Amino acid sequence: MNNDELLQPETRQRLLEAAGEVFAEHGFRAATVRDICQRANVNIAAVHYHFGDKERLYAEVLRYAHHCCLEKYPPDLGLQQDATAAERLHAFVHSFLLRIFDKGRLAWYGKLLSHEMIAPTAALDALVETEIRPSAEQLQSIVRELLGGRRISAEQVRLCAMSIVSQCLHYHHARPVILRLFPQQRYEIKDIERLADHITRFSLAALSRLAEEKKGGTL
Repeated sequence: MNNDELLQPETRQRLLEAAGEVFAEHGFRAATVRDICQRANVNIAAVHYHFGDKERLYAEVLRYAHHCCLEKYPPDLGLQQDATAAERLHAFVHSFLLRIFDKGRLAWYGKLLSHEMIAPTAALDALVETEIRPSAEQLQSIVRELLGGRRISAEQVRLCAMSIVSQCLHYHHARPVILRLFPQQRYEIKDIERLADHITRFSLAALSRLAEEKKGGTL
């Protein structure tokens, strides 16, 4: 690779894509810069030029992948501004499932996040603050509205929001067990739509019950 090729934006892009695949396959600690460069068909100097080191490359891969997934499947899925809270919850759940089960060029992102949940790195701090926290706050806002507004405690909102996300993640993280228990379960587009419908209905029923209990003073 000559200097002109080293400086090209395409070189940086190839590194991001290759690094995402290698990190997803092996995890951050086991992945090597040499393996990444071989897959991207660039020399090691390209990593140093564009990212500095393996740690910064990994952090950028996480940010890049999350941004691309949000761009492809935004949390509101293009809903109108006057959409109801229930519609916004459905869009949030549907988009979340689409992101973690995507089979396109960023299909490795879900596996990469699974590695990060098992063995978190310093890169997770930045990802949470810049990318994940805004989405979490958006979901909490929807949940708060469905629960009846300001009278609901922050803890109740937080727990409900995490319960909704947990339902989505279960289908991804427990996928090997699910497929053994229920081999008929599939994750094609129509299947994901049905999952989104179910998780939304289930969550709305629970939130409605909690809102009623709050009104009745039992919470």
